[in-house]
Amino acid sequence: MMPAPPVETPMPTATETFLLSFSALFSIVNPPGSALIFSQATADRSHFERLILARRIGIYSAIIMLVALWGGAYILSFFGITLAALRVAGGVVVAASAWSLLFLTESYEADKQKQASEAAGYEDVAFFPLTMPFTAGPGTISVAIAIGANHPHSNEEFLAFVAGASAAALAVAIIVWLAYSSADRLLNFLGPGGARALSRLSAFLLLCIGTQIAMNGISEFLQSLWPHT
Repeated sequence: MMPAPPVETPMPTATETFLLSFSALFSIVNPPGSALIFSQATADRSHFERLILARRIGIYSAIIMLVALWGGAYILSFFGITLAALRVAGGVVVAASAWSLLFLTESYEADKQKQASEAAGYEDVAFFPLTMPFTAGPGTISVAIAIGANHPHSNEEFLAFVAGASAAALAVAIIVWLAYSSADRLLNFLGPGGARALSRLSAFLLLCIGTQIAMNGISEFLQSLWPHT
């Protein structure tokens, strides 16, 4: 009896990669919720100054996410860390961040508020502390590295993955720019309760994504132990 042919998994498209990456990055950055705190932290600045800050933060956030996406995994692999281990660790970090967002929202917001409050009294605050660590901090970098480490190996799949993930990072950065630029209007529209509800919904989605990334790493590790199973 002839053995059944192996089932081929469908090739991830750029659109599928974009949706996965965008959901993860958007959830951890949380532009609407962060914009509310940004509005409070820059209340003593003019509207024109806040627009300039918002644009710079968007640009810096895009650079940080893109570097973490495509450089972080290779830097870690230089130290002998396998992709499977990186995916498991990255997925756990993402899931842990999501857990904090989901069940410790008030504490998370307090930490964000503390980071943003350091911007008071300083002129050049676009990169530190308003981009790093307030907008694209260690949590965002961990998520980006975990996404980048999950890339496929074939050239055709890899190009689609790069296009989708890069577009997601740029889209999130643009949303950060727009949300921060219109922080006052966003505050009036959502209010603190609406922003908190959106944060919890995003956190649950991020928890699912982190779990999936960790499961991919565990699956790859098991396949390396039993390659013919």
